[in-house]
Amino acid sequence: MRKVNQLKAGALLSYASMGLGYLISIIYTPLMLRLLGQSEYGLYNMVASVVSYLGLFNFGFGSAYIRYYSRYKVNNDEKGIARLNGMFLLIFSFLGLLAGLAGAYLVIRVKDVFGKKISPEDLQTAKLLMAIMVLNIVISLVTTVFNAYVTANEEYIFQKLLQMAKSLLGPFVILPVLLLGFRSVGMAVVTTALSLLAEMINLIYCCKKMHISFSFRHFDLRLMREMTVFSSYVFLNMIIDQINWNVGKFILGRYKGTVAVAIYGLAAQLNSYYISLSTAISNVFIPRVNRMVARSVPDYKMTIIFAEIGRLQFLVLSLICSGLIFFGKPFITMWAGADYSEAYPVALLLIIPVTVPLIQNLGIEIQKAKNMHRFRSLVYFLIALFNLGLSIAITGRYGCIGTAASTAAALIIGNGLIMNIYYHRRLGLDMRYFWWQIAKFLPSMIAPLLTGILLNIFIDLYQPLTFVICGLMYVIVFCASVWIKGLNSFEKSMISKSLAGIFARLKLRKGYV
Repeated sequence: MRKVNQLKAGALLSYASMGLGYLISIIYTPLMLRLLGQSEYGLYNMVASVVSYLGLFNFGFGSAYIRYYSRYKVNNDEKGIARLNGMFLLIFSFLGLLAGLAGAYLVIRVKDVFGKKISPEDLQTAKLLMAIMVLNIVISLVTTVFNAYVTANEEYIFQKLLQMAKSLLGPFVILPVLLLGFRSVGMAVVTTALSLLAEMINLIYCCKKMHISFSFRHFDLRLMREMTVFSSYVFLNMIIDQINWNVGKFILGRYKGTVAVAIYGLAAQLNSYYISLSTAISNVFIPRVNRMVARSVPDYKMTIIFAEIGRLQFLVLSLICSGLIFFGKPFITMWAGADYSEAYPVALLLIIPVTVPLIQNLGIEIQKAKNMHRFRSLVYFLIALFNLGLSIAITGRYGCIGTAASTAAALIIGNGLIMNIYYHRRLGLDMRYFWWQIAKFLPSMIAPLLTGILLNIFIDLYQPLTFVICGLMYVIVFCASVWIKGLNSFEKSMISKSLAGIFARLKLRKGYV
């Protein structure tokens, strides 16, 4: 019962944290953009995209932890868990050291990294930014085992509350720093300091509350080899993600300069919010999927949970995606400024194609749990190389649109088409059942789509009050239509019970006041 409560609370807190983060971002981002300026915001994004490649020093071992922890946990092997913890702490301390050395080399050769499109003054700023961001990467690598331990034990309430506090505290500290004139360097320092604080709290919680144990005896070389094989394909996926989501900023910076990176970076930020909405649901089911596979649960049961989570993800994402289509352009213009209006088509090119893999991202965890993720890694790697080559070929001519279009093509071919065939034919998931369950939502989409089209034709959405009223109207029409024509009886019952429970708790608390 406690684990079920942790799952429910984890999912709710994920959305509460994201909702709070989005609300803060709506207020904070325009101020930050104006205080930094378009060029320096682009420079910050450009440096961050390069430093993010140091995250590849994870080598995929972080994903391996939950798989092997679940194996020991099912057998109640506490000594095995302690040895696993010790092994991972040693591994990630070493990987953190390697990342630090590689980062130091990048700092020294910063001029070679960014090329001639960056001014000498910006190069000095980039050098300092890079040094600070490298430190952040090193901290996150060294403390990986503690984050993985919390996730493996499904301590979602603590985990999500910590994330919520971090997202809430960040802008409140960064804005005064920016107002004092410290600009992008100040922002990087605050971000790194908050990351260090969060990791320290996480470490203390693991030691004091969860009593994490470590054993550094009998380093298991056989297990290390097995994990290396397993993680190598996860590592390949990490490379793919870096190519798909970060290399575009670097290419843009080389060809078009920091202003183009700023526009693309804003669209990428909206895309990252969109992705987080989906992963917030699927992430809380990762330990459960690993346990189901460890217990040899039949494929048809895996298909059912795959489709159930996919429907829930589609419900949330279809509201956001359709809302962005109808309201995205006026929102970006009023929110970030007219200089960022080109971010609208870029955001659509990133967000619409990624919707299919996002409603299926639980399938990635099923692949990992079954140790059948090799094919996906190889296919995605080839598609990512295609994305990279196409981006280089067309970015110089088409700028941000070209970079986003190449990513969209890669997502459609690899994530959309090839992986659905693989899920159905090799992984044992019935994709005809999955897509039939998703298709049941389509009749409920008619009323919202007609509403969005009519609002765009007859109403000026560039007036803030009008925009808010029409946006609320669209959400109401969407929710009503989905409730009447989209949700099945089980989903309606689940939502009704959840809302009833929330209202009951509110009444109970009111009675104590």
